[in-house]
Amino acid sequence: MNDVPAAAPVTRAAGRPGLYVGPVHVTAALVVVAVILVGSVAYIGYVVTSVRDGQIPMLAVGFVGLGVAFVAIAAGSLIGMWRAASRSEGGRALLLAIVGGLAGLAAIGAFTVTALSMLVWNT
Repeated sequence: MNDVPAAAPVTRAAGRPGLYVGPVHVTAALVVVAVILVGSVAYIGYVVTSVRDGQIPMLAVGFVGLGVAFVAIAAGSLIGMWRAASRSEGGRALLLAIVGGLAGLAAIGAFTVTALSMLVWNT
């Protein structure tokens, strides 16, 4: 008649192969998109602060990279939303829909800045 409570079961991520940072599964695609996103923002910042000659076409190149990164985020959110909705995870699907929509809008904005920059540069 020992009144010591039983130990809580240890839960490990034995069924989750791969590298995880918190709940996020780190994949090669995630690393590439993160590098493109951070690199293009750093490049745009460098062009704005340091370059004087030929700034407009260099900004256009930076915004192309930014747009590509946001398109990849929107596509990844679409795939994640589809999977979450098929597993009846409504809250996660809604959050991914919002993130994907905002990333899509950011991609449209980045490509618009690129197009306008090239139009200004060519005139």
